[in-house]
Amino acid sequence: MRTERVEQAAERKQNGFNCCQSVLLTYADEIGLPEELLAKLASGFAGGGGTREGVCGALNGAVMALDLLNDGTVKPMKAAKEAQLAFREKTGAILCKDIKGVETGVELCACVDCVRNAVAVVEEALGR
Repeated sequence: MRTERVEQAAERKQNGFNCCQSVLLTYADEIGLPEELLAKLASGFAGGGGTREGVCGALNGAVMALDLLNDGTVKPMKAAKEAQLAFREKTGAILCKDIKGVETGVELCACVDCVRNAVAVVEEALGR
């Protein structure tokens, strides 16, 4: 795994980007689209889609990155499912509210660590 990607994403998160943006923008150089466009595309996926009820933004960013980096060897739905399973294994859940402990009072993973875990999932899926 390329740990510089993991820390690059964490730095973005710590500097004001949301979780989805932090993950997706980490791959802008490989995706080949402007960072500004990728940031706009990922802006509405923060906080489980703005309600904490949805899928973690970091995981959404990982799936977006995998979709855009897919060379056609893996079907997008299969890649998304595998990313969800790997992310759940690392964080304990895939829904923002569960990760943040909204109902239990027990946070499973800090946002910056969700970002790190999501990038690790992308790196593993890409065989790095």
